[in-house]
Amino acid sequence: MNEDNKSEEIVLDSSNESDVAEEVLSNVTIDTENNIEPETKDAKTLEQEGKKGKKKHNGVKIFFLGMLSGIIIMLLVSIGILLFQQLRYIKQTVITSNETEETTEKKDNESIVNSSTTVKMAYIEKLINDEYYKDVDATTLEDGVYAGMLDSLDDPYSVYYNKEELKEVLDGGEGIYYGIGAYISIDKETKAPIIAGIISGTPAEESDLQEDDIIAKVDGVDTTQMTTSEVVKLIKGPEHTKVIITVIREGESDYLDIEVERRKIESPTVNYEMKEDNIGYIQITEFDDVTVDQFTEAMAVLNGQGMKGLILDLRSNGGGNLSTCIAIASQLLPKGLIVYTEDKNGKREEYTCDGKKEIDIPLVVLVNGYSASASEILTGAIKDYGKGTIMGTTTYGKGIVQSIIPLRDGTAVKITTSSYYTPSGNNIHGVGIEPDIEITFDSESYKEDKTDNQLNAAIEKIKKDLK
Repeated sequence: MNEDNKSEEIVLDSSNESDVAEEVLSNVTIDTENNIEPETKDAKTLEQEGKKGKKKHNGVKIFFLGMLSGIIIMLLVSIGILLFQQLRYIKQTVITSNETEETTEKKDNESIVNSSTTVKMAYIEKLINDEYYKDVDATTLEDGVYAGMLDSLDDPYSVYYNKEELKEVLDGGEGIYYGIGAYISIDKETKAPIIAGIISGTPAEESDLQEDDIIAKVDGVDTTQMTTSEVVKLIKGPEHTKVIITVIREGESDYLDIEVERRKIESPTVNYEMKEDNIGYIQITEFDDVTVDQFTEAMAVLNGQGMKGLILDLRSNGGGNLSTCIAIASQLLPKGLIVYTEDKNGKREEYTCDGKKEIDIPLVVLVNGYSASASEILTGAIKDYGKGTIMGTTTYGKGIVQSIIPLRDGTAVKITTSSYYTPSGNNIHGVGIEPDIEITFDSESYKEDKTDNQLNAAIEKIKKDLK
């Protein structure tokens, strides 16, 4: 409040005193009948009463000022309490957030095998036994639990093998199994299983199956979302039984149902012959336990026949054992690194060769979109060292390594353990290896008269290098 306002208040207070005096005087009356004079108040009395009124007014003023001060103090206290509570809430939120992160981290590091999950699994098992519309044996459920853990990795190469499945895998590594004689892979675009190659002299070759056929069903079971292991398991079976493979083929308007007889397949993983002008040809269909000896034999025979150039055919070779690949690479490469692997912890393992059997003749390596894993390791090393010319189309691009880990009960787990890198440090996973000379396979010519345009181009390349 400014000084002018204060003066104005004083003036107003003075005028109030005069009004009070006039009001008192105006109310004076004379009682004529009783001749009694009315009681009158002199100026001194009026002055005293005026002062009392002023004091009363000042008291009211002080009362309201005190009340206003109290309200302001209460507001300040309330604001302080609100700020304190807000700060306390923020602090508690930060603490809770940190505790949540610690709890989450702790939970991530904890084993899923605990009392809580055990109780839950027991309850789910009871629900299946009580409510499921079919009877399920305990072994099937148990295998499903283990397989489910591997399936949760969302990695088509990490799988669980029960006893029967493991036996089939091991028997397949020896080059003997009961099936139709076709190589199965996964198409990179459709993610569906596909015929990657057909073994000569097998039921698959005798049937109408063709390379690049997409496998839609096996005996009526949808396979479009299955892994290669799951599809192969459906195709294999007792000898002389039949299986119906339903395929999708480019150029056909409808599905094709092709019946194939299962027979004992004793497929050599290495095929070889001497082509014109003493150009040796070796085809490796997969890297199994028996492949090293078969490749060694092929090299010895061809060298004995005066081989001057070599075509190494890795088309549709889906891979196999790393150790087998290293042993074969050691018969072709100079001294040095072949490949190295690295796990998630950065642990590195190197695979080398002594270079004592380094090839010294022109070399061409044939590859295609189904050349994967171990075949890419061999191709990548040959390319990095400049030991040969890569021809065909870009490889599959599988730059990760799996290990089969046996368990005590006769089952096993195949799990991706590391990534691999070529000698130059390239990881080709999801990328593949581009050929030095790109040549697309002419499937129509091959169907018509078995003309292999890629192989013919490789022969011409060797001839040119020999001049």
